[in-house]
Amino acid sequence: MPESNHTYAVTLTDLSKRFGDFVAVNRVSLDVKKGEIFGFLGPNGAGKSTTIRMLCGILPPSGGSGTVAGFDISREAEEIKKNIGYMSQRFSLYEDLTVRRTSTSTAVSTAFRRRRSGSGKSG
Repeated sequence: MPESNHTYAVTLTDLSKRFGDFVAVNRVSLDVKKGEIFGFLGPNGAGKSTTIRMLCGILPPSGGSGTVAGFDISREAEEIKKNIGYMSQRFSLYEDLTVRRTSTSTAVSTAFRRRRSGSGKSG
């Protein structure tokens, strides 16, 4: 019996990303259940970071489909960003900051921008 999409935190079907003629991600399909821990392993250049960036709504896919937290990665990237956390391995605004201090700085900056723009939303 197939499981409902409500069971999955992430679903991907034939997800692909091309940069010109270069295929960075080639038809990845997977399902990650809610509460499951999942990771990508592979050599440099295998498409791990590109796949994660598509899942986070940072980079649009070239083909295929997927959802994260019930949101479509092609059409609802902004909703995905509002509902997940992502810290790039290569994030280096200030290289001497810890992950905690970088996260706090980002949160404070985001709250400031929201207050300044008048949205007043805290989350």
